[in-house]
Amino acid sequence: MTLTVNGRAWSGDVRAGATLLDVLRDQLDLTGAKRGCGEGQCGSCTVLVTGRAVQACVTPAATVAGQQVVTVEGLSTNGRLHPVQQAFIDAQAFQCGFCTPGMITGAVALLARNPRVSEPEIRQALDGHVCRCGTYPRIVAAVRAAGAVMAREPRRG
Repeated sequence: MTLTVNGRAWSGDVRAGATLLDVLRDQLDLTGAKRGCGEGQCGSCTVLVTGRAVQACVTPAATVAGQQVVTVEGLSTNGRLHPVQQAFIDAQAFQCGFCTPGMITGAVALLARNPRVSEPEIRQALDGHVCRCGTYPRIVAAVRAAGAVMAREPRRG
């Protein structure tokens, strides 16, 4: 199987039935996407596949062959955090951090489509993401702040 992960080409053998999360964590040592519920319901494994947020724990690896995959580790550019990553830090939008990579990648996908989103749109888009610490108000604030930054900057996914 071949794919591009965080801008780098990768080829390797993938066992039958492996999920994208298995490949990312076990073969590429990219541990940002978390193994949470294993059923695509908690959002902790969210990554971007050709700019679209997907739950890597239920995405068969074979279905993303040849595509562009971006994990939370691949969002920064030239040592500069993505605006969503920076906004999460600034808003202290996490406690334990388990859900944070999935929340961030989900928010990146949302804001890439429209950085001027409303609070209800943010809540709807992140509805499938579970934060066990309950930092939802700070998460929404971080996404709004990142959207404001992204609306002023040149297009950045």
